Amino acid sequence: MDVRVDVRVEGIVQGVGFRPFVHGLATGLGLSGLVGNDAGGVFIEVEGAPDTVGLFLDGLRARPPRLAVVNRVTTREIDPRGHPGFTIVGSDPSGERRALVSWDSATCDDCLRELRDPADRRYRYPFVNCTGCGPRLTIVTDVPYDRPNTTMAGFAMCGPCAAEYHDPADRRFHAQPVCCPSCGPSLDLRPGGAADPLTAALELLADGAVLAVKGLGGYHLAARASDESAVAALRARKHREDKPFAVMVPDLAAARALCHLDGTEEALLSGARRPIVLARRRPGASLAGAVAPGNGSVGLMLPYTPLHHLLVTEPLVLTSGNVSDEPIAHRDADALERLGGIADGFLQHDRPIHTRTDDSVVRAFRGRTLPLRRSRGYAPEPLPIGRGRSVLACGAELKNTFCLTRDGRAFLSPHIGDLENYETFRAFEDGIDHFRRLFGITPELVAYDPHPEYLSSKYALGQELPAVAVQHHHAHIASCLADNGVDGPVIGVAFDGTGYGTDGTLWGGEFLVADLRGFERAGHLEPVPMPGGAAAIREPWRMAAAYGVPGDLPVARRSGWSAVATMAGRRVNAPLTSSMGRLFDAVAAVLGVRDRVTYEGQAAVELEQRADPAETAAYPASINGSEPFTVAGGDLVEAVVADLRAGVPVPSISARFHNGVAALIVDAATLVRDATGLGVVALSGGVFQNMLLLDRAVSGLTDEGFDVLTHHRVPPNDGGISLGQAAVATVVSSGSS
Repeated sequence: MDVRVDVRVEGIVQGVGFRPFVHGLATGLGLSGLVGNDAGGVFIEVEGAPDTVGLFLDGLRARPPRLAVVNRVTTREIDPRGHPGFTIVGSDPSGERRALVSWDSATCDDCLRELRDPADRRYRYPFVNCTGCGPRLTIVTDVPYDRPNTTMAGFAMCGPCAAEYHDPADRRFHAQPVCCPSCGPSLDLRPGGAADPLTAALELLADGAVLAVKGLGGYHLAARASDESAVAALRARKHREDKPFAVMVPDLAAARALCHLDGTEEALLSGARRPIVLARRRPGASLAGAVAPGNGSVGLMLPYTPLHHLLVTEPLVLTSGNVSDEPIAHRDADALERLGGIADGFLQHDRPIHTRTDDSVVRAFRGRTLPLRRSRGYAPEPLPIGRGRSVLACGAELKNTFCLTRDGRAFLSPHIGDLENYETFRAFEDGIDHFRRLFGITPELVAYDPHPEYLSSKYALGQELPAVAVQHHHAHIASCLADNGVDGPVIGVAFDGTGYGTDGTLWGGEFLVADLRGFERAGHLEPVPMPGGAAAIREPWRMAAAYGVPGDLPVARRSGWSAVATMAGRRVNAPLTSSMGRLFDAVAAVLGVRDRVTYEGQAAVELEQRADPAETAAYPASINGSEPFTVAGGDLVEAVVADLRAGVPVPSISARFHNGVAALIVDAATLVRDATGLGVVALSGGVFQNMLLLDRAVSGLTDEGFDVLTHHRVPPNDGGISLGQAAVATVVSSGSS
C-alpha cells in the first residue's frame, strides 16, 4: 500500500538546483508528488511504495547537488492522494524565514565548455551560468530564492532560455539567473562605447591602461601584471603606496609559473570558492615590481566568472575598485564617480549587484585553509554556534564584519572593511539591515567591543537591546573556540596590534585562561609606552625608542628621535601597551626593515619576509612569575641590538626573533598548564597571520604535549571578532555552564 510523506528540508537548498534534483530523484524512482520553495527552505510531498519512499529520503541526504548543504530533513506521513506525476510548484513566500542563501560559486566546467564552443548559442557570453554555478548572494534581494527576488528580475527570459528553465532534463531547470545573449545582461565599455566591448577592453589593457571592471560583488581595477608603468600608475592613482595587489591568472599553469604551490594551495585556487591565495613567489617571476613591493608572496586567484575567463588572457592585477580605505564600489553611478580619477575605461554590465562582496583571501597552513578575509565564496554560509537568544555582534573597528545568530547558526557578513569613514560605516549599517531581513533574524541582544571610540560599539549601544560587552582579546579566543567547535577552557594566546583592555590600557600580547563564558588574564607582554599614541602605529621607529634602543643605532637618526624617547620615558602622550604587534614593529625598525608603514602590519610582514627559515637559534625572554605574569619583550629587543652590533645578518636576526617569540609562547603556556592543568592552547589575533611564527609556535607547543587550536573557517585577525562576540553572548544569554 502506498504512503505519502510530507518532507521539510532545511539548509542551503535554494539557488543550488535542489528542486530539479528532487524532481529527478523522485521521477527516477517512479514516485509522485511535488516540490517547492518557501521562506523556510524546500517542502516536498512524495508518494509511493514505502521502501521506495525510503530510498528517496536516503538519496536526499546522500547525493544532494554540489552547492547544497542539507542541515535537516523532517518527515511526517499524510493521506495519500493517488495523483500521478511529480511537479515543481510555485514558491510560497509566507511563513518563518529559515531559508539559507548560497555563496557565489565559480563557473562550472559545463558552462565553460559552452563559453568556449563556437557552435553554442552562449559562445563567449560573459554571463553563462546554471544551477551548479554563478551568482547567488550578490544578486539575492529576498527569499524564497526565485528570479523575482534577484537582480535578474528585470530580464525576461527568451523562448530558448524559458524552455531550458522548464525542462526537467536540462541542467538549467529552474536556474534562476538563466540567460543568454538574447535576453540577459550585456557588456558596455565607457567612455564612448564599443561595438565589441570585450575586445576593446582587451586592447585598452594591452596598451597599458587601467580598466575598471564590474565583477560579481563589485568593481575591480585591472592592469597587466607585467607592465611596470601600468601597475605603477594604478598604485599612484589609488593612493596605495606599498600594499600588495592581487593577481588573477588564466589557469593553474600560469599560477605555477609565478609561485611555488603545494596541493592545498592548488585546491584552494581551483575550487568553487575561488579565493585569493597567498603563495610564495618564484624568483624571476614575470611580474612588475610594483605588484608586491618588498614582499616575497603574491596573492593569486583564478577566474571565477565567465567574464574573467574571457578577459584574463595573461596575468592581470585585479584589485578592489576603491580608493584606499573606502568600501568597494558596486553601483554603477558611484563607481563612475569614485573611480573616474583612477580608471582609463569602464567595462560595465547592466545586471545590478545587490550585496557588495570583496574577494576572500586565504593562506594554506598544514593542509588546511587559514582565512585572512572571509567574503565572496564563503559568506553567507552559516557556521555552527551554541543555541541561545538571537544575537547581533557588531565586530571591531578594523577589518570589520558583523555576525547574526539564530537557532544554532552564525551568519558572518562578508568583509566590510575599516570603519573609519562614512561610506564604510554606511555599508556596515546597510549590511546588517539586509542580513536581518534576508534571514528573518530579530536580534534579542547585541554584543560589542568595549572600546569607547569604536563606531561599531557606538552603533551597538544605540540599539534598543540588552548589550553584552566582550573584551577584544577574549573575543579573539572565543572566535578560535567557535571556529573549532569547542567551548573551552583553554590557554588562549591572543597576539595583535591593539585592543582595549579591562584596565583601560592597550592590550595585545595576552595569555588568557578562557572559555566562552569568560576569561582571566594569566599573563601578558610587559607593557611599554606607545609614544604619540596612534602615531606609533604609523611610525614603528617610535616603538624602538619606547623599548629603549640605544641612541647610536641607525634607527635613532630619525628626526624627532630624542623628543620621542623623552616622551616615552616621561609617559607623556604615550599610553601603555602590551601589544605583540608593536614589539614586531620595534624590531623591524631596529633592523632597518621598515620604520614607517603605509598599511596595517606592514613592518611585521616585511620582517617575516626577511627571516632565514633555516635559522634555529632563538632569543630568550624572561618571565616574571607574579600574577598575572609578564614576559619581557625588551629581552628580545636587547638580543636583536646585540646581534646587530656584532654584524649578524638581518635574516638570521629576524629568524632568531621569530623563534624567540615562539619559544616564549611555549614557556608561558607551560607556566599556565602547571598552574591550571589545562593542555589545550588556542592561538588567535592578527599576529598569527605570520606563517613562520605560527608554524614554529604550533611545532613547539605540540612537542611539549599541548593540543593546539588554530583558525580554519574565520580569520584570526579582527575579521573573526564578531563570531567570538556572538559565541560569548550566546553562552551568556543562555546561562550555559
